Amino acid sequence: QVQLVESGGGLVQPGGSLRLSCAASGFPYSLDVMGWYRQAPGKQRDLVAVVSDTGNARYADSMTGRFTVSRDNTNNTVYLQMNSLKPDDTAVYYCNARIGIRNYWGQGTQVTVSS
Repeated sequence: QVQLVESGGGLVQPGGSLRLSCAASGFPYSLDVMGWYRQAPGKQRDLVAVVSDTGNARYADSMTGRFTVSRDNTNNTVYLQMNSLKPDDTAVYYCNARIGIRNYWGQGTQVTVSS
């Protein structure tokens, strides 16, 4: 059974930092791409950052310079280091994994940025 299990969400003050983790298990093949999307209330799910199995990363424009995505291929884990967090970053963050054209999603972890 394939699983993506996220951890690390929570409440943080503006300007603070959080690190999200997502552990993948049960996949029969190596994961081409792993990364993160987010969805705020009443909005669509949007790209945050993704990274390929060769380490090429892609970020949404508003995250460049503040967020860093990385992955550990040995342990099938992807991370998202989030710095200088803003209230607009408040959302449910979803882990994503892709094999070919097939996408897999985690359950999501809430990130709330508020004073």
